[in-house]
Amino acid sequence: MTLPPLPSAALRIARLEAFVLRAPVATPVQTSFGVMHDRPAVFVRVEDSEGAQGWGEAWCNFPSCGAEHRARLLETVLAPLLTSRDFDGPVQAFDWLSERTAVLALQSGEPGPMAQAISAIDLALWDLCARRAGQPLWAHLGGRSGEVAVYASGINPTAPEQLVAQRHAHGYRSFKLKVGFGTERDLANLRTIRQAFGDRIELMVDANQAWNLDEALAMAGPLADFGLRWLEEPLRADRPWSEWQQLARGCPLPLAAGENLAGGAAFDAALDAGAVTVFQPDVAKWGGISGCWPVISKVLSAGRRFCPHYLGGGVGLLHSAHLLAATGGDGLLEVDANANPLRSELAPAFSDAEAGRCLLGSAPGIGPPPDILALQRAFAH
Repeated sequence: MTLPPLPSAALRIARLEAFVLRAPVATPVQTSFGVMHDRPAVFVRVEDSEGAQGWGEAWCNFPSCGAEHRARLLETVLAPLLTSRDFDGPVQAFDWLSERTAVLALQSGEPGPMAQAISAIDLALWDLCARRAGQPLWAHLGGRSGEVAVYASGINPTAPEQLVAQRHAHGYRSFKLKVGFGTERDLANLRTIRQAFGDRIELMVDANQAWNLDEALAMAGPLADFGLRWLEEPLRADRPWSEWQQLARGCPLPLAAGENLAGGAAFDAALDAGAVTVFQPDVAKWGGISGCWPVISKVLSAGRRFCPHYLGGGVGLLHSAHLLAATGGDGLLEVDANANPLRSELAPAFSDAEAGRCLLGSAPGIGPPPDILALQRAFAH
């Protein structure tokens, strides 16, 4: 399956604004490498010379000061570049911004933050183009349906069955548990969930790069006993593909990765290695839609599965959903199960699912634009 080329439309951007918001939460979000004590977001609004607008979002979960940093990059480095010339569409803008900042990213040692800021711009440009065309983004990208399959992620290692039960009551049927907190605790959590729900739900696990090769191989057999759909990021993203290949040979579970890969060459190497079955690029972390589209086309053509990674606010979640809907594969959309008003208020379509599926609707772009003034009154930082 090969995706068609992305559409293009002339762009002259007159203005870019970045908004930093932080929502307090009662329960921190835990991973094997760090804890989120609030839910940050960097939303980006672009406006063209005729007043049309579009919205994007930059990944900014870590470190805790990341949101403010990405916003400053957007305002001081990328806004002057974006507004300096015309483009024939978002793809050209993405390529040009990436090229113009490549040396700066190397010199500053910040290729990740720079890529995240550019991704936010790319998403905003695609939203703008779809709004100008009067189409929902999924249709503007060539999709045939605005329905997506979803799974609840970010299931913390503390009493995970409670969060699974909450989301199951709201129509979710697939869930991803955080692991990497010690063999005994990880397996006990899986056992508890399976005892509570049996085979009525799909289960996946995410190790967040917690293990070395020997540790991952040791965990593979015990994890497989729980009938998991995939094992996500068992190894660090910078480990050689030979280690992933060795793990794939010794692991009965499909391996998932991609949120920490950046650039077409990195995804090509992952495909060539043959170890990863489920590919998870994050459109707010690298590539936006313009960069990820050719990657997804190669993934689908190779018979692999595209399941977009996402753990942030509602704008980026909506973009991820529209992109998944447009590609037409059998992937699942990641929807964070933890409380986050910056997600739930802006993407209410995912508060409830119908037998594990959600509808995106037919409103132009990604849907109603954020009420940024109301959000600033509630969550400005």
